[in-house]
Amino acid sequence: MKKVLILALAMFALQATAQQHNKKGNKGDRASKMMNLSAEEIATLQTKKMTLFLDLNESQQAKIQKINLENATKRKAMMAERKARKESGEAKRPTQEERLKMANAKLDHKIAMKAKMKDILDDEQYVKWEKAQARMAMKKKNKGDKRGQGRKKQ
Repeated sequence: MKKVLILALAMFALQATAQQHNKKGNKGDRASKMMNLSAEEIATLQTKKMTLFLDLNESQQAKIQKINLENATKRKAMMAERKARKESGEAKRPTQEERLKMANAKLDHKIAMKAKMKDILDDEQYVKWEKAQARMAMKKKNKGDKRGQGRKKQ
């Protein structure tokens, strides 16, 4: 009887921990909060974070604010379009050609961003920004790579 009670208590504790972990990792809340912000607000927040991180001067802040505003506006439009398609029931998986086109567009945008940032930032700031971008890319890659877990590499 004692063993059954301990086992039941352990299962209850495990279930409670799993639920708490699930609540902490809920990205939907953060995404919906960002969706409520305007493109200008998002761009301002990003610019201020970059100013703190890279110690930007006034002219650099103005240029980066403009870039961040363009990016935020495009992202908001794409998210609104995706949401409208999903609600109307037209949402479908992209074909291989569409995926290739999206990947090329994304890489072209990254290349353009890198060139713009190189023009705006000094050498030290640019190196620091590039390292931060690489760290974020690795985080995103590791976070999104759930399929390969538990399998041996061949």
